[in-house]
Amino acid sequence: MPAPDCSSCPIRHRAVCAKCETDELHLLEGIKYYRSFEAGQTVIFSGDQMEFVGSVISGVATLTQTMEDGRRQMVGLLLPSDFVGRPGRAGSAYDVTATTDMVMCCFRKKPFEDLMHTTPHVAQRLLEMTLDELDAAREWMLVLGRKTAREKIASLLSIVARRSMVAGSQTAVESVSFDMPLTREAMADYLGLTLETVSRQVSALKKDGVIELPGKRRIAVPDIARLMEEAGDDSDGGFL
Repeated sequence: MPAPDCSSCPIRHRAVCAKCETDELHLLEGIKYYRSFEAGQTVIFSGDQMEFVGSVISGVATLTQTMEDGRRQMVGLLLPSDFVGRPGRAGSAYDVTATTDMVMCCFRKKPFEDLMHTTPHVAQRLLEMTLDELDAAREWMLVLGRKTAREKIASLLSIVARRSMVAGSQTAVESVSFDMPLTREAMADYLGLTLETVSRQVSALKKDGVIELPGKRRIAVPDIARLMEEAGDDSDGGFL
């Protein structure tokens, strides 16, 4: 696909290149390319040799791990600006599958690894993103291990809702609407719940006015602070 201008990139302010100066962006330009994936298409298979790393520009993907007996577990979501791949690691530990149509800004892996040694802003931003991902994984352990079914559903909805907002203006936004990228079956898989429980809790949140369901996948949140309270979080995202 044709390369968009980096200055107008919708994830520029929070992607791996967020701290780059003009000359550093020019270096990245020399090793990047764009790829599109259709919903349901596998981006990377677990164990595959990775020839690229990159950022999700639009769309959503899932990280899935398969056990020896064939059971599969969704272990993560990749949303716009999230980084795919690990510099210094030969292969992927997970299957990465597009759940919606998705566009990625990809970098050839070896040149990107070399660039990390000469461009501190890239390495610094990647470290920040990795630490954020670690924090998110620890919080998700709490979601899965200690929260009720209703809190689990609210937590997942609040994560997607907050990421759909314009970065930097979360505190000024009271309501938000978004298309849920996961089916209820996928939500159940991700949260360790049954499909029936997910449907029941979504209906309960709607009945109580926490969310609205104007379309098949469309979810409207009239009061984001209330949704986060239902998730066991306070209005600034910290746990109560």
